[in-house]
Amino acid sequence: MKKIAVIFAPGFEEIEALTPVDVFRRAELEVDMIGFSQEVMGGHDITVKTNITIEEADFSKYDLIVIPGGLPGATNLRDNDLVIKGLKEVANTGKKTAAICAGPIVLEKAGLLESKQFTNFPGFEEEITNGTHHPDGIVVVDGDVVTSRGPATALEFSYQLLDELGVDSAEIREGMQYNKLVEHIKQNTI
Repeated sequence: MKKIAVIFAPGFEEIEALTPVDVFRRAELEVDMIGFSQEVMGGHDITVKTNITIEEADFSKYDLIVIPGGLPGATNLRDNDLVIKGLKEVANTGKKTAAICAGPIVLEKAGLLESKQFTNFPGFEEEITNGTHHPDGIVVVDGDVVTSRGPATALEFSYQLLDELGVDSAEIREGMQYNKLVEHIKQNTI
């Protein structure tokens, strides 16, 4: 079974952090919520309880590390040596890393965007000196790195991560009525 970690730093974007956790658990995957402490407050004053702290985390046991955005969550992650070390460790073993919104600045600091295509929340590409930015990308996959644009893309990001892990997201998409939403958007009937 695939094992995933989502990292929670003070000021994280709640939708971007909790949506992947929810989708992965619906797919019956093992997910650890790793926090800077046992309880972490998000950018919109929502506090979550994490499974383990960053100091206790063994990044080598994860198949995927997910970095949410939000401010100051993403900058807190970027500036944490344990996070950067863990991301490098995962990447060096050929496992996957993912970031959404402002989160790609964390991948940049870990050196994981070099020669990679990526997307992010508009404006954060100015803090990234490596890789090729795709300003209109919703979810961009380049090898073992997956990036996404922002809060509204959190479901598509999560579904794509399932697919990247070898889990067909079709049943989860259907069960969550995502396909109906996409159909209505395409038909402009919302």
